[in-house]
Amino acid sequence: MDFEFGSEISALLDRVRAFQEEHVYPREGELLGSLDREVKEGVPYPDDLIEIRAKAKAEGLWNMFLPDEEYGPGLSNLDYAILCEEMGRSPAIAPMAFNCSAPDTGNMEIILEHGTDAQKDQWGFPLLEGKIRSCFSMTEPATSGSDPTNLAATAVLDGDEWVINGLKWFTSGAVGAGLAIAMVITEPEGNPYARASMILVPTDAPGYKMERSLSVMGHSTGPGHCEVSYTDCRVPESNLLGARGAGFLIAQDRLGPGRIHHCMRAIGTAERALEMMCVYAAEREAFGGPLADKQFVQDFIAKSRMEIDQARLLTLHAAWKMDTVGKRAARQEISMIKVVAANMVMDVLDRAIQVHGSLGMTDDTPLAMMWRFSRMLRLADGPDEVHKMVIARREVGRQVKKRDATS
Repeated sequence: MDFEFGSEISALLDRVRAFQEEHVYPREGELLGSLDREVKEGVPYPDDLIEIRAKAKAEGLWNMFLPDEEYGPGLSNLDYAILCEEMGRSPAIAPMAFNCSAPDTGNMEIILEHGTDAQKDQWGFPLLEGKIRSCFSMTEPATSGSDPTNLAATAVLDGDEWVINGLKWFTSGAVGAGLAIAMVITEPEGNPYARASMILVPTDAPGYKMERSLSVMGHSTGPGHCEVSYTDCRVPESNLLGARGAGFLIAQDRLGPGRIHHCMRAIGTAERALEMMCVYAAEREAFGGPLADKQFVQDFIAKSRMEIDQARLLTLHAAWKMDTVGKRAARQEISMIKVVAANMVMDVLDRAIQVHGSLGMTDDTPLAMMWRFSRMLRLADGPDEVHKMVIARREVGRQVKKRDATS
């Protein structure tokens, strides 16, 4: 195995790193504040972030997550993993600066892959250009998000219009979004995995209402994680994304890359937390010497270094497998890294906060923000427990098949 980056990716990584050093880190707190204050209906981005996004776009650091050269730079998943990790060092700001933030990335992918030419023109290309933001509306408060076959929201075809009814929440990024992609039941009598469809819903459509921005660990501003209601919400029949009943299939196309992108960013977040932990431990004096000389702090640092590197190798392997055999064939590796990276980043952040003491609990460092931002990863795109169940089922099936083949 070759662990060296190619010269092209190394150069691109240097450019991303330099851009963040110049434009993101010095203004990180200011930009977070602007997101909270300025984003609202009709305002997808604050002015200072629009300025930074324009610079990134002008430098060609834009839509790097798209492997299709028609719409993006044509990077492989493995190549993008390296860049995405760097962006994860500022998980709330850097991906947005490069037009590489969720849920827009996944929404762009499925519109480009499954959308009609008219849908691409109306929503796909404006998203690629960064003119609008979007949200993804699947999770419901009254049904188990870990079992999406239980969705309750419906869409019924009335003439040439879909009539959508239902209540969704954790529709991430809904504040300031111009488009929602709603996952709703259109085939109530169908197979559990062929009942749902995806429908493109402009956020100014009659019957669409953002009820509230949920307070998530004390944070309720910015693009938000929102509760959205659809009450006799009407959109044209042509707003169906892909085929009727293909919602789960499209969701898997969306979630595979989305899950691994989360893992890539989590590694960057953990790497920054470890750096902060080491520097603080080396400088902070307690009980007659620096914290870095204390055995328990050394244990924190050593564990963190090993766990980050292990997670990175598993992530890169999953990305390589996606590139070589496809997203579906890499499902096991994607599920494994989803569990590993989401837990690893929380462990490293917790140790870094502990070493920083009371300072780590404040927003004087980015640690508390990164902890709040990262905790959702153990639930988003499938909770740990469901991924473990699926991993175990596949592994049992693999071993039984192997036994039968050799018996």
